[in-house]
Amino acid sequence: MNDFASGTSSSSTKLIHGGLRYLEHYKFRLVQESLKEREILLNMAPHIIWPMRFILPHTKGMRPRWLLRLGLAIYDHLGYRKILPGTSNVNFANQKTNSPLKDTFKSGFEYSDCWVDDSRLVILNAVDAASKGASLRNYTKVTNATSSNGLWTISTKNSLNGKVEIVKAKAFVNASGPWVDEVLKESFKVKDSKNVRLVRGSHIVVNKLYEGDKSYICQNKDGRIFFIIPYEDNFTLIGTTDIDHGKSADQVKISEQEKSYICESASSYLKQEITTNDIVWSYSGVRPLYDDGASIAQEATRDYVVSAKEYDYSLMINIFGGKITTYRRLSETILEHIENFLGKRGKSWTENSRLPGGEIKVATLSEFEAKLKNKYSFFTNELIRRLARSYGEISFDIFGDADSLDASGNLTAVGNTVELSSGRYTNTIGQSEFSLKWTDPDFSAQQSAFYYVRVLQIPTPRNGLLDSLALQLDEPPRGPKTIQERAYSSPIWYTP
Repeated sequence: MNDFASGTSSSSTKLIHGGLRYLEHYKFRLVQESLKEREILLNMAPHIIWPMRFILPHTKGMRPRWLLRLGLAIYDHLGYRKILPGTSNVNFANQKTNSPLKDTFKSGFEYSDCWVDDSRLVILNAVDAASKGASLRNYTKVTNATSSNGLWTISTKNSLNGKVEIVKAKAFVNASGPWVDEVLKESFKVKDSKNVRLVRGSHIVVNKLYEGDKSYICQNKDGRIFFIIPYEDNFTLIGTTDIDHGKSADQVKISEQEKSYICESASSYLKQEITTNDIVWSYSGVRPLYDDGASIAQEATRDYVVSAKEYDYSLMINIFGGKITTYRRLSETILEHIENFLGKRGKSWTENSRLPGGEIKVATLSEFEAKLKNKYSFFTNELIRRLARSYGEISFDIFGDADSLDASGNLTAVGNTVELSSGRYTNTIGQSEFSLKWTDPDFSAQQSAFYYVRVLQIPTPRNGLLDSLALQLDEPPRGPKTIQERAYSSPIWYTP
């Protein structure tokens, strides 16, 4: 298998939200649970999750205005809102700044949800789990599992170095997302396993279309919803699609039809016409939706289903479906099943916890950036923003009492070996300055590999760190960086 967050978890629309459109399908429990989790997660990780206002434009021929207002009122009422503001009306003619929307859109509504750095959310949960004693294995595939004498015997294989391990456990949780049925078939020998429906969601990224930090939620003529979202400061993210994938979860790529569909959809709303030539980057992910027999992909449930069964005095749990917003609640549901089997171990505590870096003691991220700038005035605003949005409060642990760039440590490349001369980080990435130290091409120390490779999202040494870095430095990508590409040019590297 691959890296942490290398699949669906890094290919989402990057929203923590209740799912306004799910109200049309009467999914009130799912929406309520999602909205409650929205503010819990915002408190847990305010450095990678932050409030975002969404504008829902309206014109003739769309869903009735009264119906939209009623839906938004229900959305606000179900939402357990303590931090986020509620819905308001929008008159585009009265806006002080020019709207990116066509003049046919005279009014609409504005409501709240949240944006998230989805891949970073995965990494922070992994780091937090490791700090509490969890043993993590990236690039590791389950190849076989059998139950005997009250224990699971699980065989795994590292896809980088071929190392095989045997793990024994009383309980096994199959949380493999799009591969959940594949694991059941290949490792557990469950015939004809068909529990999830693989639905592809694709996005495009174009150069920044408008000023401001508000997003747009748009109703397409075919009934689908798509978003137009400010992205990475200089770009705009547009998506998503809902298409039955029909292929392996290992083969996920946006189609030309999807590109055209998204461009045409956006152009029906925006003054500026969007064509496929404007795309600077695109990505696709497969959602493993629980197969509830819905006739079309967009109507398939986004709720999760947990199946728990005992085998010879051992426990097996399978997870089908789910969404990033409800991951914490899903985890607690799984633990409830485990406690019913093994016995209760303690009270639930995650609702009031903080993920690493999330202990910032200010109301907004901009206030935290100001706090960092006050402490480290020698850093550029861009670097301060990068620190705040990736590391949060941990930034102060990284730099301590450093009072200049020279006091921040540096890294140099010597031959084919990357040497760490001082500190745990570097303040710049240049032609002769890189991050990390290793000499073993196989990098067999798994725990070190997690801390260095996973948190920073650097390619593994087997793929050639120096070659990859040099390639990105010499040939920077046209558009916004992927998770790995973003790491190459990141100004700060940190090892927890």
